[in-house]
Amino acid sequence: MSNNRRARALAAGESDAIGQWYDEYGGAVYVVAYKALGNRELAEEAVQQTFLQAWRALDRFDPAREPGPWLYAIARRAAIDVYRRERRHRTVDEEVEIASLPPSLDDAWTTWQVRLAIDRIPEDERTVMHATHYLGLTHSQIAERLDVPLGTIKSRTHRAHKRLARILSHLREEASA
Repeated sequence: MSNNRRARALAAGESDAIGQWYDEYGGAVYVVAYKALGNRELAEEAVQQTFLQAWRALDRFDPAREPGPWLYAIARRAAIDVYRRERRHRTVDEEVEIASLPPSLDDAWTTWQVRLAIDRIPEDERTVMHATHYLGLTHSQIAERLDVPLGTIKSRTHRAHKRLARILSHLREEASA
């Protein structure tokens, strides 16, 4: 079901539609909440609050837009609310156990988007990207390890970067909005 159709189904009160959004976006929402809170139970609570608040705020959702950024924004606020509530109820000794908020919750969402984008590119390009950006290997080292010509590695890297830029173009659009 498309996001637009799903949004209309949600607006019509079809509760199955929120479950489909949960199936699709629940993991990413959890990552946002966990990065903010550093605690599994609190993150799970923030996820529940996120989808409950999304359900209540459906009249403010534009069905023509992607729901991910909207849900992640709700998740950020829900995580902050949970954090503040927990902080009010903690003693000074217990306060040390709660993770402080990271410098930017947007970074957690961006990281998640990049990971999803990398999963969408072809395996040969993904392998080169992993070797370059996670292992820190040079093109020559990758070519040697994979027993592939250096020119092929350079071509795969170029194609992968172009493909990722296209897949992640929404991040640039959100930053300029």
